[in-house]
Amino acid sequence: MTAAAIEGLRELANADAWLVHRGRYLDTTFLLEVGTDQYLIRIHRGRIEAIQKGPLVMPRWAFALRAPADAWAAFWKSVPPPGYNDLIGMVKVRALRIEGDQHPFMANLRYFKDLLALLRAHREGSR
Repeated sequence: MTAAAIEGLRELANADAWLVHRGRYLDTTFLLEVGTDQYLIRIHRGRIEAIQKGPLVMPRWAFALRAPADAWAAFWKSVPPPGYNDLIGMVKVRALRIEGDQHPFMANLRYFKDLLALLRAHREGSR
């Protein structure tokens, strides 16, 4: 997944009315780490306000989702392999680490699953 695609997540997410509605009570900042690339994503009322690409010096985030680039590539395939079709599945196969305050993540798990799956759908549509 290219940096431009991940930075385009803002536009995809904010255009998805159901996703915004689902996250209407969500205000958080989280770190998405794809291999060595870092993205600080700020969400306010379900809308992505900003995506800042690293390198980041002492970023403030509530939680971080960290996985190697090949694990995210498997997750973003149109038909992901077993264990990579879901964020919790990636945790179970030890491909994804969740660090920090997990409450906003777990309380809005469906939002984050759907948010990151948008990149899968976008990738399918770009072929």
